[in-house]
Amino acid sequence: MHCIGLDVHSKATNFCVMDPNGKRVREFSLRGPLQGVVARIQVLQKELGPLRICYEASTGAGWLHDQLQGAGRQIQVAHPGKVRMIFRAKRKNDRIDARKLALLTFVDQVPQAHIPSAERRQWRSLIEFRRGQVEKRGGVKSRLRTILRSNAIQAPRGLWSKKGLEWLTKAELGDCQSLQRDLLMEELQEVRQKIGKVEAVLKKLAAQEPAVGLLMTIPGVGIRTAEAVVAYIDDPNRFRRNKSVGCYFGLVPCEDTSQKVRLGHITKEGPSTVRKYVTEAAWQGIRRSPQIRSFFERVCRDDPGRRKIALVATAHHLLRVMLSMLQTGECWRTQEVPPSGVAAAA
Repeated sequence: MHCIGLDVHSKATNFCVMDPNGKRVREFSLRGPLQGVVARIQVLQKELGPLRICYEASTGAGWLHDQLQGAGRQIQVAHPGKVRMIFRAKRKNDRIDARKLALLTFVDQVPQAHIPSAERRQWRSLIEFRRGQVEKRGGVKSRLRTILRSNAIQAPRGLWSKKGLEWLTKAELGDCQSLQRDLLMEELQEVRQKIGKVEAVLKKLAAQEPAVGLLMTIPGVGIRTAEAVVAYIDDPNRFRRNKSVGCYFGLVPCEDTSQKVRLGHITKEGPSTVRKYVTEAAWQGIRRSPQIRSFFERVCRDDPGRRKIALVATAHHLLRVMLSMLQTGECWRTQEVPPSGVAAAA
């Protein structure tokens, strides 16, 4: 079986073809969009027979994976970060990258990335779009408050309620700042409408996933957190160990250990949206659940300087619990937590 390494870009793609003996038989560059790559692969398959194809995960990787799948083809999508760890060469260009991927395919050592279905990818993209709109809404509100502060105007409570927005439209400002306020309020209204439309679709998608309701049984976990976790975990059985989910979402510390263990900041790998939502859910869980609060306090050790460390550890703990729930189908089990004095004595 011939192996093909593809270094894919939006305007050009480099090919490296190896025969069953590991010898490079063709190297060329193909200019044009990804549709041309699919057509060229079909031509090569007619000439060479069954193919093993490898390329790095990037924008459009899911679409290309769907198009290349077919009889006589084995598609492998490589994890870009892990490929860089394997090949730490000073020379790097598109042709060499295609060679590396072809070689990894030949020796069957490709660090593969998970490619979800097209429907799951669309769900993820809508979740990310909503987060962008929410951040945009926050930016608009911040600029409106800045206008008020620059004029020494004290905003009332509930500024973003209907009554508060009516007060804002009547606030006395200069001509230039009145124009800014009016335009920002129009933008705020537009963003709110967009968020409402997106959340209506997300609600329908979440209703089709029983796993979302399952995760919402955890205290502090709302629909936004649950749907993001389900969408990005996709298949809970693809994780070999329960601890792997924390690494996937970047909630484990960096480690530099030789003779002494040195742990640094969290890696922040993986989707930042899930990391953000789960951390927020951890705060809510600490307030609402004695069980989660007990875990937080145990990590905190009555040291105010460890509160951030304890929060991240709690978020990591919740992710591991979520993965177990998705694998087993069990709801959140509330356990009685003994008083702190009793726990200390025990």
